[in-house]
Amino acid sequence: MVTPAILFVVGASGVGKTAAVRTLEARRMTGVRCYFFDSIGIPTAEVIEQEWGSGEKFQEEMTKSWVERLAINEDNAEVAVLDGQTRPSFIQQHLARAGIGHNCLLMLDCATTVRNARLRGPRRQPELASDSMDAWAAYLRGQADALGLRVLDTSDISIEEVADVLQEESEALRRAIRAAA
Repeated sequence: MVTPAILFVVGASGVGKTAAVRTLEARRMTGVRCYFFDSIGIPTAEVIEQEWGSGEKFQEEMTKSWVERLAINEDNAEVAVLDGQTRPSFIQQHLARAGIGHNCLLMLDCATTVRNARLRGPRRQPELASDSMDAWAAYLRGQADALGLRVLDTSDISIEEVADVLQEESEALRRAIRAAA
């Protein structure tokens, strides 16, 4: 099997990652497969602490596991799109080890008021509209800025428009893979 290109779609809860990746998935693009970080099941904070020692270690190990899983490419994808709430630095450190040459990390972000309104309203997860989620979003944005990642502000654009950007990035990765072959 061929190692796929990977498009990582990262950001805090409420920025539109999952909705945009699901919209992209519904377009059934040839060679593009979509995956969702949380589909592995997220243990309770107590279990994470017992088994991994911290949420950060859990996140790092699960990110490594996802990169390795996608590199194996059991679904024979040209481009794997992974929606996840993880540190970009964790992703980058595992790409070379897994032999992933073609990749793109896209950070989704939005205004705090918009994210919190989404979490309280349509998402029905008001507990996530918190100071700790605001801090997490700021941390992720800082990592994206430090690493020179593309940041897409979803505050004033539709999920379809976000999915259009994901489709463009997927197509660019697919072209890059084909050019290298």
